[in-house]
Amino acid sequence: MSNKRLVAVVDDDQRVLESLADLLESAGHSVLVFESAHALLQTGRLSDIHCLIADIGMPMVDGFELRRLARAARPELPVILITGRHEMADQQRHLEQGNDAFFHKPFDGREMLEAVANALRDQRGR
Repeated sequence: MSNKRLVAVVDDDQRVLESLADLLESAGHSVLVFESAHALLQTGRLSDIHCLIADIGMPMVDGFELRRLARAARPELPVILITGRHEMADQQRHLEQGNDAFFHKPFDGREMLEAVANALRDQRGR
C-alpha cells in the first residue's frame, strides 16, 4: 500500500488539469483529475481522496457547490478553491465558507504545493 496522499483536481480547463497534475506528482502526490464535479462524484472515489482542489468557475456544479457536497460526505476533507475570476464576491464567499485555501489563476506553484502540504498535514492531525 502506498503512503502517497491522493489529491483530486477538478477543473473544466484541460491545461490547468495537466499542469496541476504534473506539479502535484512532482511533489510525490498521487493525483486524480476530473473535468467536472459530476465526473468526480460519479466515480465513488470521494472517500479515497485526501485533498480536493476545485475550480469555482465550472458550469453546472461549481467549486462552491462541489465543496458543499464533498464536505457533506466528508466534513474533514481539505478543499482548495481556484479561480480565474477576480470578483470580490467570490473571495468573500470563500471566507464565509471557511475553505482551506483560495488561489487566483495564475498562481505560484510553490504556494499551491505549500497549501496542499498544509491541508494534508492538518487532515492527518484531525
